[in-house]
Amino acid sequence: MTHAKKLMMRMKIKNELARQCLGEIIGTFVLLLFGCSGAAQVKTGRDMKGQFLSANLSFAVGVMSAMYLCMGVSGAHLNPAVSLSFCVLGDLPWKKLLPYSLSQVLGAYLASAVVFVMYYDAIMNYGGGVLTVFGPNETASIFATYPTEGVSLQTNIFDQVVGTATLLLCILPLNDKRNRPAPEALLPPIVATVVLGIAMSMSSNCGGAINPARDLGPRLFTLTAGWGVEVFTCFDYFFWVPLVAPLVGAVLGSFFYQVFIQWHLPELEPENNETKQTWYQRYHNKLVVHKLVKLVVSLLS
Repeated sequence: MTHAKKLMMRMKIKNELARQCLGEIIGTFVLLLFGCSGAAQVKTGRDMKGQFLSANLSFAVGVMSAMYLCMGVSGAHLNPAVSLSFCVLGDLPWKKLLPYSLSQVLGAYLASAVVFVMYYDAIMNYGGGVLTVFGPNETASIFATYPTEGVSLQTNIFDQVVGTATLLLCILPLNDKRNRPAPEALLPPIVATVVLGIAMSMSSNCGGAINPARDLGPRLFTLTAGWGVEVFTCFDYFFWVPLVAPLVGAVLGSFFYQVFIQWHLPELEPENNETKQTWYQRYHNKLVVHKLVKLVVSLLS
């Protein structure tokens, strides 16, 4: 064994949760690096260097690249709403929800910082040397999401709930062995296509965040980079909508998948007692209806 390899083995992190958090940090970093860079290029290029589709495609490519990057380490959640859904379904321990979510927010924050430095000159030229949240030369929307003028708060909440519910409803069957799961190697491009479809059809009201980390991380960065507290106070404190509504939507999407599809699929044939026990725990104990109903009711109350 070479000296370099020995050193690498010594540096390997043994704590599983720490490795998973690192995976979520770098994965979400890549997702937002592609997405916010695409948004910056489109906006500062004044539609001469890309259009609406360009930014959406950038986020989709970011999702695919991030999943290939960290799927084997952390599962590539990249989204606190997805992590919450997996906790509800029993596929992720509840104790990992907060570390996962904080890691995702941190990754998004760091990516926003890199995009800001990379596009600093273009951003300042576009905004006339001023970092603003409002007006024709605003640049805050390069990073976080903001509502369209004239769209009500209720519509924006419903928009984010439906968008995130759609995301979970479409990705949960991809890895469900009782359904017709997709090949593992094809999961990233399929999920990326789902994200692209949602972005192309459900993002005109308030930007289509469907991911609390995707919005909160960049919003925190713009707060610290010079846009000021308006990034949180504008549009009657809109910031909480892409933070809370996707969490509700994720639980609802998971609930709908269980009720309409998963419970009615044919039973798996266990090969032995150990497999039978694992299967039973996964598809009965962890997915019982009262847990989902109770959580949905508590979130909506």
